[in-house]
Amino acid sequence: MPVRHRLLAIAVAAMWGVNFIAIHASLVHFPPMFLVALRFALIAVPTILFVSRPAVPARWLIGYGIGFGTLQFLFLYWGMSAGMPTGLASLVLQASAPFTVILGATFLRERVSGRAMAGVLLAVAGLAVVGWQRAENAGVIPFLLTLAGAFGWAIGNVCSRQAKPPNPLHLTLWMSVIPPVPMLALALIVEGPDRIGTSLTTLGAPGGVGALVGLAYTVIIGTVLGSGIWTALMARHPAGVVAPFSMLVPVIGMSAAWLVLHESVSAGELIGGGVVVAGVLLASTGRAGAGRVPLDSSPARPDVGAARSG
Repeated sequence: MPVRHRLLAIAVAAMWGVNFIAIHASLVHFPPMFLVALRFALIAVPTILFVSRPAVPARWLIGYGIGFGTLQFLFLYWGMSAGMPTGLASLVLQASAPFTVILGATFLRERVSGRAMAGVLLAVAGLAVVGWQRAENAGVIPFLLTLAGAFGWAIGNVCSRQAKPPNPLHLTLWMSVIPPVPMLALALIVEGPDRIGTSLTTLGAPGGVGALVGLAYTVIIGTVLGSGIWTALMARHPAGVVAPFSMLVPVIGMSAAWLVLHESVSAGELIGGGVVVAGVLLASTGRAGAGRVPLDSSPARPDVGAARSG
């Protein structure tokens, strides 16, 4: 993986780490399921009107929208609303990385090198250390909801990898067309029209402006910019190479939660975060292969044999 691509992956991790603060600000005011629908509706409407549909099979576009868009954020927002601390949520969600490696090896038949596997295992060990340090701060249900969101992210990773979009940003934007309708229907059933209406009519109340600023960050930076770059990287490198960078997100997310929300960070958490960074570096570095694809070029579609060999 070229150095430039590694830097882009690290930049996405930073965007997504800070994004947890923005999500927290929005969840203070909006009910979680409606917030998911609102987040993606703000992208879906202009996308349908002004952006051409990406030239990818519909099943991978829908799968990406269901996994990355619907399942990930349904369970993440639900878990955070149910009491999952912001910093700890940024950690648990990164279980998507080992989930992605497993799904990539199982369904895409991608070969995972010994170095990459060692890096993933080291990063998982770091996540386990931080999770053990923070376990007393979150209940079982919020933890399981957030973990389900991580699995949804992994499904989205595999679908975006299979889509191989000629224009990754178009895939990211059109992915946002999938979640709004089912999420709005679910929000009306579970949260009710009264609660949704109150959140819209009280935007002038304390917390309303912060919720809107958080929503704007989530839409523009977290989804359009961050996910667009991430999709581009997933289209040009094996899922098991890109996915470990997501484990940098909790390091940034927990640091931001400590600075902004005053969530405490113990020495053990700092050590665990350092292990995560070491694992990501181990998994993503090594001798450059001959098959690298420039980020600014369209990825060639491999034949069946090449696709199965990873």
